[in-house]
Amino acid sequence: MRRKKPDDLREWCYPFIHETRLTCDYEILTDELCCHIGVVLAMLPEEFVDIRTDLEQLQPLIYNLNGSVRGKLGIFETDIEWLKNRYTNYQQASEGRVTGFVLPRGPAPVPQLHLCRCTGKKIVRMLVRLEEAGIKFDEVLPRFANVLANFFFVLTVAIKHRLEITEVPYISINY
Repeated sequence: MRRKKPDDLREWCYPFIHETRLTCDYEILTDELCCHIGVVLAMLPEEFVDIRTDLEQLQPLIYNLNGSVRGKLGIFETDIEWLKNRYTNYQQASEGRVTGFVLPRGPAPVPQLHLCRCTGKKIVRMLVRLEEAGIKFDEVLPRFANVLANFFFVLTVAIKHRLEITEVPYISINY
């Protein structure tokens, strides 16, 4: 049964909340990621000015990603290039610290950044599902979302490197 818009707007948390299409689920995931970044910003030590600046620039881009399926395209090649450059910056600064899988742990905001990484992966998967459902969108969106998920991981490594926290490797018994 499809629900109708309630008369009392206090009973309506999002304009598309009663849709059955996956587009709404995608928008909720991108909103969740933006909220996770807000948590990270609240916990980020003052000395991490560069990371703060990057996350503050990233939050509006995630809302641009949010509206780029239902509305006009808001993510561009220049956004991907900026994010790749920031990724490379942090990767080079902590070169050689991670050579395989590591356990997602460490002091705040490292675990919160791992939640950002996981939500980023969910966004990529939701884009796969949207495409599978016949929803058309620009190829720049999954590219940006993939770099985004990887960016959050490299931030965890950079933060632990600066704090001199040792990575804990995970050795799989499955592969």
